Amino acid sequence: MTQTPPSMYDASIPVFIRALTRLSSLLDKGLAHARVHGIDPEELVGTRLAEDMYALSAQVQRASDTAKAAGARLAGIDVPSFPDTETTFPELQERIAKTIAFLNTLRPEQLEGSESRHIAFRLPNGPLSFDGKTFLLSFSLPNFFFHVTTAYGILRHKGVRIGKVDYLGLP
Repeated sequence: MTQTPPSMYDASIPVFIRALTRLSSLLDKGLAHARVHGIDPEELVGTRLAEDMYALSAQVQRASDTAKAAGARLAGIDVPSFPDTETTFPELQERIAKTIAFLNTLRPEQLEGSESRHIAFRLPNGPLSFDGKTFLLSFSLPNFFFHVTTAYGILRHKGVRIGKVDYLGLP
């Protein structure tokens, strides 16, 4: 019995949507924790693990940016631009919902053949260039999960009662 490897679509879009849905659930728990413990929710949104790291709000924004950019670039379409203005839990939830809504517009056929598509873009420290498979597996997925995991870590650091099952979303 031979198995077909997952398509580029299967290895990206549903993975991003599932993790963003889990991130949304983690934020719900963070807001509930803030309310129960009398913590200003905006303080929690502004928390960072280290002085030189992004705050919770920016971790969510970077996860969103990475997911929508990966989906768009693999589909060969323009990357949607969302301003980074979120400072509250409801605004972060809206950002996640907009990202998921965009990802849900992408169809498997749009990503067919994307493993060999040339993908190039600039970061502040210079240009990057990949084939689609390397872009997804060596850049986008690790970067995305770095920011989702760091958001989780910030919430845990502030005492939010979440664990691995909350992160993974196991039944």
